[in-house]
Amino acid sequence: MENFDASRSTYFKALLGPRDTRVKGWFLLDNYIPTFICSVIYLLFVWLGPKYMKNRQPFSCRRILVVYNLGLTLLSLYMFCELVTGVWEGSYNFFCQGTRSAGEADMKIIRILWWYYFSKLIEFMDTFFFILRKNNHQITILHVYHHATMLNIWWFVMNWVPCGHSYFGATLNSFIHVLMYSYYGLSSVPSMRPYLWWKRYITQGQLLQFVLTIIQTSCGVIWPCTFPLGWLYFQIGYMISLIALFTNFYIQTYKKGALWRKQHLKDHQNGSVAAVNGHTNSFSSLENNVKPRKQRKD
Repeated sequence: MENFDASRSTYFKALLGPRDTRVKGWFLLDNYIPTFICSVIYLLFVWLGPKYMKNRQPFSCRRILVVYNLGLTLLSLYMFCELVTGVWEGSYNFFCQGTRSAGEADMKIIRILWWYYFSKLIEFMDTFFFILRKNNHQITILHVYHHATMLNIWWFVMNWVPCGHSYFGATLNSFIHVLMYSYYGLSSVPSMRPYLWWKRYITQGQLLQFVLTIIQTSCGVIWPCTFPLGWLYFQIGYMISLIALFTNFYIQTYKKGALWRKQHLKDHQNGSVAAVNGHTNSFSSLENNVKPRKQRKD
């Protein structure tokens, strides 16, 4: 039995690698419990928040949304630029990069990836604003799954593989978030909304990000280095789950939405709105004039 436990421990250590001591004492990283509690509170708020707001007037939150989205845009831009320069300074290998092979550049990557981990806690506010504004249609399975899992995943990443091959997905995601949060910051200003046309391309960019991350992660499996293989397998699986959910979101929001609008225009041109005794059926008219509301991705 002892031999079995020892061999199992050796296997998991080889698969996941030892816990990284360079982040010891860092805020929120020594103990998983605070991250877990924050995630539970988030899920409780997702469940109870809409019930609390059901018979209450929605909050506008317009001014704070502009500040919030601007702040996350700047933070994402900072993380993207610092990760790119850190990778350049450390001469990171695209195909596979270990966690202890670039000296001070590794520490720079670790510091920036801590901010990336912490930004996932800040991004819980996305959902809180949806609830306060009673935009419950935007709180989708994709939205909750993405927000709830990222914070927890990155706690483990920061404690085991806080640099090296972990940089790639975070770098791409930071760039996408520059585009995404700048879009939502501008959309908080009503006068800017007619000029915002690139929302669907943000979703396409996110899907491309997941595909590129799978390709880069697979390189580490095919041409391995000292980066633990277990993390690479996990990331590939997680990226596949996001591709499935984001693809479904894209189809539901843009493809089916476009078909609905096309059919609505056709019905309108054919004069197919129901009428009884010279009066338009109000229920049918209401249905034909309600446009599907676009969901926010994450």
